[in-house]
Amino acid sequence: MTSADTAQEPSREQTNDRDTRRPEGPPAWSAWAGIVGPVLFTATYIAQELFRRDEYSPVAEPVSALEAGPHGWVQQANFVVFGLLTLAFAIGLHRGIRPVRAGLAGPALFFASGIGLVLAAILPLREDASGTTYDPGGHFVAGVVFFLSSAAGLVVVSRRMSRDPAWRTIADLTLWAGLFGLAGFFTLGVLAIPDGAPLHEWAGLAQRVVLLAVLFPARILLSVRLLRIEHARS
Repeated sequence: MTSADTAQEPSREQTNDRDTRRPEGPPAWSAWAGIVGPVLFTATYIAQELFRRDEYSPVAEPVSALEAGPHGWVQQANFVVFGLLTLAFAIGLHRGIRPVRAGLAGPALFFASGIGLVLAAILPLREDASGTTYDPGGHFVAGVVFFLSSAAGLVVVSRRMSRDPAWRTIADLTLWAGLFGLAGFFTLGVLAIPDGAPLHEWAGLAQRVVLLAVLFPARILLSVRLLRIEHARS
């Protein structure tokens, strides 16, 4: 091998750096989608609650119950918008964290949560002639997909974050948020949502605690970190 060939051959350090470097960073819109999505969704359903306060109880009824009744299309649209923003966030999250083996699993779970939101709009709750809200089929499954994949996504993606210096500082917090989210999911599914469950009269409140105290803050935290990474690249 000539000296010229040696000079052109990349060093081992250069090769290793090329193998572990972060891919092209996430677009800013994906980070903003992760921030705007939960905020806009929450503001929209709270506005509906205020408008329908004579007929709707946020303590007893889940957010999905806003789909029932003559103005249910508003909440259906709310689910669709949040779902699409969640899909964008999931794509940006995958691009923003250093890749590892099986690293697609975490963002894929967030992507699934976006699909669950869209399904919640396609398969809405309905109201019968007596004013009772019921599930004509499929909405419960959509809810399970959203809550389970949102919480599990935090747990799974935290392991990938722990191997990336840009994310390592919030990896444990993300893991704990996911674990609390899973606990909240099982609490809702066993103790609150089913008819006759011990906490059924507080099902709406329990759902909002899981959303507003665990899942949404964690998603916004990840989105803010995505935004910082994008700004650091520009």
